[in-house]
Amino acid sequence: MDFATLAAQLNAGTILPEGIVIITLLVVLVGDLIVGRSSSAWTPYVAVAGLLAAVAALCLQWDNTDTISFLGGFNSDALSLVFRGIIALSTAVTILISVRYVLQTGTALAEFIGILLTATLGGMFLSGADELVMIFISLETLSISSYLLTGYTKRDPRSNEAALKYLLIGSSSSAVFLYGLSLLYGLSGGETKLSTIAANLSTVDEGQSLGLVIALVFAIAGIAFKISAVPFHQWTPDVYEGSPTPVVAFLSVGSKAAGFALAIRLLTSAFPALTEQWHFVFTALAILSMVLGNVVALAQTSMKRLLAYSSIAQAGFVMLGLIAGTEAGYSSMIFYLLVYLFMNLGAFACIILFSLRTGTDQISEYSGLYQKDPLLTLALSICLLSLGGIPPLAGFFGKIYLFWAGWQAGLYGLVILGLITSVVSIYYYIRVVKMMVVKEPQEMSDAVKNYPEIRWNLQGLRPLQVSVVLTLVATTLAGILSNPLFNLANDAITKTPMLQSALSHVQPVAGAKIESNLVSRRD
Repeated sequence: MDFATLAAQLNAGTILPEGIVIITLLVVLVGDLIVGRSSSAWTPYVAVAGLLAAVAALCLQWDNTDTISFLGGFNSDALSLVFRGIIALSTAVTILISVRYVLQTGTALAEFIGILLTATLGGMFLSGADELVMIFISLETLSISSYLLTGYTKRDPRSNEAALKYLLIGSSSSAVFLYGLSLLYGLSGGETKLSTIAANLSTVDEGQSLGLVIALVFAIAGIAFKISAVPFHQWTPDVYEGSPTPVVAFLSVGSKAAGFALAIRLLTSAFPALTEQWHFVFTALAILSMVLGNVVALAQTSMKRLLAYSSIAQAGFVMLGLIAGTEAGYSSMIFYLLVYLFMNLGAFACIILFSLRTGTDQISEYSGLYQKDPLLTLALSICLLSLGGIPPLAGFFGKIYLFWAGWQAGLYGLVILGLITSVVSIYYYIRVVKMMVVKEPQEMSDAVKNYPEIRWNLQGLRPLQVSVVLTLVATTLAGILSNPLFNLANDAITKTPMLQSALSHVQPVAGAKIESNLVSRRD
């Protein structure tokens, strides 16, 4: 094989965004080695610039038709481009909100950013992985980096405990997932490419069907752990409470988006013959996640644990689109994750700012915050109300799109349950808003009474202020001006051949054509 043929088959240009992230990672690490701790003055901005450049490179690849690369191991289709963009943007915002937090803990900022960029690489490669080995290596790159980030504040016993729990449960789930992939490899006759596996499994005989079901269950277990779906959620509350808050922000958006990208690609490509079975399993997971996540959140006294159970419930809502299995379903997942990026990271930015100034994250300590910090109160209120689905904010349109796609697909029970649990979620979000806004001056908490003077000139606080304002504006405008995001989500599905092929097999069985564009329907 000559070099030109090899280069054409590798098609390495598809991973240009990941290449930019790798170069950024090297610049951060080498710069820190040369300059020392003083590099914290510029490394965050270099990292954010590199991530934004990677997002720009993803945009330039939008109309690329030659998407298969590395001998079929990676697919840079429109679906992967959107998910890789979500992960890169979530990391960029996470870096902005982490600068002051990490400096205040006394740990090295450049190392933190380096590990975070490594986790980002794992998530981005996982979003386009089209081959079993590539999937597992990408997943482990993301997971191991997440374990390191969780225990990054070594002097904090809660962080060490969270990292140990995450490591033990995460390694167990990885082992289960790997066993499912190995069964898939064996049953397909030694194939690792997802499309070839599906072709070989289409002729599976009766004796092998049980093994295929076991492979499916084990694969779903690994995915459910990554998206923190009940009953694979046990790690989430403890890890969220004990980990550094910026790490939790990344796990709640970047890691979850990578998990859903893996779910769509693996299940639609490798298990088309078992579509009914994995729809049934995810229906059970969605019901449990929506009910348990929202009900248990009612009793929480810590903001980080409240958002932990909230993220479990949000995973249940997003699974509605996956279960629908239609163009509208998949595009509603993408749209919701796009707006979830801003409203959830905005909430975490506000929590970090409050904890930096008061040293606590207890909900009761937010009492009367409006009297001392109106900007923080407004930003946190908007983000929480958007998570609850209050119009005209972004979260409202995200949930409407998910529920509409589910209703069109005939998931009436799930949609009604989603609406009921959304009402429950509004209660515990509004409880926090009421605590901040409605309390009389004499009912202020001790933390708010002793609230320090607001100063933005300390190192690392200006990026945090920028991220709070950006997420506030994005959460507000993404609801009012949602058409561009709707179109982006719909285009990502229509331009992905893998999903179009899967939909063409599913729709005749369903006996009805599902409309894919909610915007045109509304018009």
